[in-house]
Amino acid sequence: MTTGAQALDEPIRSRRNHWNNQIASHAQMRPDAVAIRFRGVDTTWHQLNERSLKFADALARRGVGFGDRVLILALNDPEYLEAVFGITALGAIAVPVNFRLTPPEVAFIVGDSGAKAIVTDALLQPLAVAVRRQAPTLETCIVIGGETADGVLGYDDVLAEGGTPHTPLDIPEDTASLIMYTSGTTGSPKGAVLSHANMNSQSLTCIRAMDIGPESIGFCTTPLFHIAGIGSLAPYFMLGGKIVLHPLGAFDPTDFLDAVEREQATTAFCVPAQWQMICEEPTVKDRKLALRMLSWGAAPASDTVLKAMAECFPDATNVAVFGQTEMSPITCVLEGKDAIRKLGSVGKPIATIQARVVDDEMNDVARGEIGEIVYRGPTLMQGYWNRPEATAAAFTGGWFRSGDLVRADDEGFLYVVDRKKDMIISGGENIYCAEVENVLFAHPKIREAAVVGRAHEKWGEIPVAIVALLDPDAELTLAELEPILTENLARYKHPKDLVLVAELPRNASGKVVKLQLRKDYSS
Repeated sequence: MTTGAQALDEPIRSRRNHWNNQIASHAQMRPDAVAIRFRGVDTTWHQLNERSLKFADALARRGVGFGDRVLILALNDPEYLEAVFGITALGAIAVPVNFRLTPPEVAFIVGDSGAKAIVTDALLQPLAVAVRRQAPTLETCIVIGGETADGVLGYDDVLAEGGTPHTPLDIPEDTASLIMYTSGTTGSPKGAVLSHANMNSQSLTCIRAMDIGPESIGFCTTPLFHIAGIGSLAPYFMLGGKIVLHPLGAFDPTDFLDAVEREQATTAFCVPAQWQMICEEPTVKDRKLALRMLSWGAAPASDTVLKAMAECFPDATNVAVFGQTEMSPITCVLEGKDAIRKLGSVGKPIATIQARVVDDEMNDVARGEIGEIVYRGPTLMQGYWNRPEATAAAFTGGWFRSGDLVRADDEGFLYVVDRKKDMIISGGENIYCAEVENVLFAHPKIREAAVVGRAHEKWGEIPVAIVALLDPDAELTLAELEPILTENLARYKHPKDLVLVAELPRNASGKVVKLQLRKDYSS
């Protein structure tokens, strides 16, 4: 990982390309063009660049420099992005944090990352203050909007300060720009270190896969603390397209459609659970939309959801993106032309990386056989922050081990079978939870479903289905599920117990929290 700014000659420095330079270029070439639209208010490229540099000045005056870490604990708004770019203008590292975490969980990230400052907003200021009490190493706390508590600085106040601007640095592309903490669904979070070069490669992947251009209007509903959020915006920083940030909160499909229609957004990314809600919205087929590219990822999508998307948005291309935080995140894309005939596939590996499907000994498996997908390429993280053992364990022979179990069909399209850690072994047979879940999704009474293993004296483990129904007052039994299970799955894969819940626990990125389900239902 890069630990200091490099003094390089002019020809080398002139080849630099990262989002700070890209934004500065747009500010010079098209200063009045809209960069970000939020709640009906526009931020131009000139304003974005100017305010980001003022924030960098404010941080520099408080001792933040190259390689230092700054947490961002805030909802989506333009100041969030200004803060990211102000941090990275110093060669410092932005650490976006899930705002749904508890104070001890955030304090763990503070301790793990060694952050010396935190940026928050009015709503989350109490959480940030509580974290600061548990993590006294946080020297500076800056709040966006609202009144400030004792010892907390106002964001606009620090931007308005006088003083000497920071000295611009030459920031190499291999400099760390982000530490993105994994969601923690399978254990304590680890910080994936992503460089400017990683984000440039991510930009090129999105531009190609989603046909993004300078005139595109991207609609963002995903929290910026998630790599699927900030990663999906990277191509707009590169090309100068317009970004519409949708306010966060309880997802409302009607509000989503109203905003997409009003802003005439051309591209939108949602997790499958959100697309399901959008497709169930009564007016969805009557809207006058400009959407020409739909994308989904961050969690598996059932065939039922993908078919509904095709029916509700017949004029838009549906692109599935698959990957993980450690890969910036996209590794595989299912192009629109294959979306219908390859329903359920995550597509093929993108051109800028290499991928293999291997067994436990890193031998390539035959097509059709299940193995772990491993990667190498320019989007791959630099490693886990301050975790040399975890980093070493994630690599074998120069390949990053994803932990995702997949199979390839005869055309090379990949199908995710399960997370390796989610596999159930029952009577010596492997049961892949996602395969069972996909069948359950097709039942007309079921809204969402998850499968976990439960300890069993005879079989070792048995599969248990945790299900939320479309009608919360309805009933469902294992006997009612038997016909669809028998039709689609070998009997040993059938759930041996059924638990009805109001909803499945999900983290802020839309993933079902299997760790919580195992805790609640595995014994």
